[in-house]
Amino acid sequence: MSKSLPYSMKDVGYDNAKFRHRSFSKVLNQTVFTNKVKHECFKCSTGKFLVIVLLIGLGYVMLTPAEHTDATYGVDNNATKGIGNATWNANSRLKRIFRRAPRLPPRLTPDEMLNSSNSIRPVDIEALKWVDKQQKVREAFIHAWSGYKKFAMGFDELMPISKRGIDGLGGLGATVVDALDTAMIMGIEDIVSEAGTWIETHLAERINNKGQINLFETTIRVLGGLLSAYHLSSGASSASTQTGPRPNVYLENARLLADRLLSAFTSSPTAIPFSDVVLHDSSAHPAPGGLSSTSEVSTLQLEFNYLTEVTGDLKYSLEAMKVLEHMKTLPKVEGLVPIYISPHTGEFSGQNIRLGSRGDSYYEYLLKVWLQQGAFKNSNLTYLHNMYEEAMKGVKHLLVRKSIPSGLIFVGELPYGASGEFSPKMDHLFDIKKRVKTWVQRENTLMLIVETIV
Repeated sequence: MSKSLPYSMKDVGYDNAKFRHRSFSKVLNQTVFTNKVKHECFKCSTGKFLVIVLLIGLGYVMLTPAEHTDATYGVDNNATKGIGNATWNANSRLKRIFRRAPRLPPRLTPDEMLNSSNSIRPVDIEALKWVDKQQKVREAFIHAWSGYKKFAMGFDELMPISKRGIDGLGGLGATVVDALDTAMIMGIEDIVSEAGTWIETHLAERINNKGQINLFETTIRVLGGLLSAYHLSSGASSASTQTGPRPNVYLENARLLADRLLSAFTSSPTAIPFSDVVLHDSSAHPAPGGLSSTSEVSTLQLEFNYLTEVTGDLKYSLEAMKVLEHMKTLPKVEGLVPIYISPHTGEFSGQNIRLGSRGDSYYEYLLKVWLQQGAFKNSNLTYLHNMYEEAMKGVKHLLVRKSIPSGLIFVGELPYGASGEFSPKMDHLFDIKKRVKTWVQRENTLMLIVETIV
């Protein structure tokens, strides 16, 4: 059913007097042959001369053949059908000179004008939806922090059912430090102040006296959290905040912690660090079984590199980058690597290849570290980009499959290596929606990782 027009049939025949069509004879009667014009124009030689020039020019325009035969113009009355091709000639030129003026657009009624002005554009509705979602996330964060603060402040984790805290990550108040930069980004000053005050008061003592911690978990949560807080509070970011202690409190604690974590690198006989560190005596030892996770030893470099950048002390970056430099020399299966590596021999252990736990962030950090350290500006790190490209080709060739009969793309595992049976299983840590899309559907590797990081 066609929609009714916003004007009545009476309006169809209406034409504003300003644009009302006038015949050629009326034009002459009302201009050239009126007494006023006749007496004013023809009583002097200048007026006669101008009229003659006008008539000669008009005759030239109408009678001169067109040099260009094809030209494309938009025609008002045919706007909905597109743009037509018109051939110029004497008749068309005459018509263009005396063409009827276009009609004015129909006017809306007062009610329609009111409705139009009160309506909200679709983009604004979509923006409001995102603002609402943002607020819900913020409220969820505040709710989670409130429960942690009430029942487990200073512990690593909150047990929500029993309403008590536990130290499952070494007792450094992992939730406090890990949540601080998030609170800064969200602009929740009360939480920033509470977390910052706790760090200033308690963290240094715990770093000096606590026992065994995991190198990987402590680096990404506590060391990374402290460095992020320092970055956000020191004016190095547009989201900087002055709430909480002075920025150097975070940097000093980060350096204190990193100096003890370095023992995992310096105690190992190879470039591969041990997995566990004892804080109070700065010692380190391998995990039970003697092996380290491939993803854990290769997911330390961003934090240690940034610590070198802000302190000027090269030891942090040098020790962390030795890991990737060593892994560059190890044999791989189309760029893919097993999920375990031995700190005693420096070699990969077993044949299990997967993008899930213990393997995932190895591939992620190849590109992230390359980008962090200057990408194209630093030719010494090109090997990281090359390793990533080779690995992504291996992923598409060996791990990406399609389900039968629906043909859905998924990523599987090779628990017994490339020559073993393929397993259609994938760990939850691997984000199939994001990464399969970037790896399978596109070829520009650099742009894909930049999209993922951003």
